[in-house]
Amino acid sequence: MGQYILQRVLLFIPTLFFITLLSFSISRLAPGDPAALKVGMAAEGGITGQTGLNERMLELLRKQWHLDKPIWQQYVLWLRDLARLDFGRSFQDNRPVLEKIAERLPITLAMNIVAVILAYGIAVPLGIYSATHPGSLTDRLITFALFALYSLPTFWVGMLAVTFLCNPEYVALFPTGGIRSVAFSEQWSLWRKIADYVWHLTLPMVVYTYSSFAFISRQMRSAMLEVLRQDYIRTAYAKGLPGRVVIWKHALRNSLIPILTLLAGVLPALIGGSVIVETIFSIPGMGELSFRALVARDYPVIMAVFTLSAVLTLVGILLADILYAVVDPRISFARRVQ
Repeated sequence: MGQYILQRVLLFIPTLFFITLLSFSISRLAPGDPAALKVGMAAEGGITGQTGLNERMLELLRKQWHLDKPIWQQYVLWLRDLARLDFGRSFQDNRPVLEKIAERLPITLAMNIVAVILAYGIAVPLGIYSATHPGSLTDRLITFALFALYSLPTFWVGMLAVTFLCNPEYVALFPTGGIRSVAFSEQWSLWRKIADYVWHLTLPMVVYTYSSFAFISRQMRSAMLEVLRQDYIRTAYAKGLPGRVVIWKHALRNSLIPILTLLAGVLPALIGGSVIVETIFSIPGMGELSFRALVARDYPVIMAVFTLSAVLTLVGILLADILYAVVDPRISFARRVQ
């Protein structure tokens, strides 16, 4: 196992190189000039207003941001800074990119961790119940309800939630946006602070997680049904083991591989966040930061998010492979590397 992990970690280097190269090229080849946006000039080069900024300012910005160099030279300079764990400064406000990410990351991390717990905590038991009661009325109702939720677009549900549940003209149960009240004070008690955060984040979290229930539960149901048809499960029943022991001790562990595969995509989501939910509910997280960076052609922020997401994707895939061997002893990577 140790040799396999070492090989995978070494493979990260060329994989990450090609990912960053592709991402860098796409971001630079996309239409739009961040320097022109900064000085208030249109993409065609014309001045949009009498701002007192001229072509000289545009040239200085392009030189400062290395936009006057060929793409391959820009990439080499970016790699040099990356080797020092320096993602540069934002084109929008000249702040260090890591500083901006550090401000937004805790909010996105908290939301995604809660979302994962809610999604798996609800969907996995539902999938197990559906697999152990296939074709029953309850199974059909669960399937219908979950797929009905899954078919609803997140942005549409978010807009409806804001319109009908955050509007005094209908039902003002939740605030329209943000993560805490305007009157929030550090002098509040801990429980009052927690209650205020929960009040602001309940509706965004519901909108964020509802669509995950159907997919995860169906994956769990399919995997569990396949395991329940295996001979060793029939043998366990024939020996007189209680159904609960057979399901939760023998069948569940061997049906977790599809769920572990899904977990591989959780880590990059911790960085990327949800652009739709964070934008609709005005949550200052990584999703909103990424969206604003894309609109402003803020290349340092865009590349920082791409790179961190790529690293976490590779780490997530490696962790999923390791967990495969943990839940299923038949999987052994040691033989693969001999």
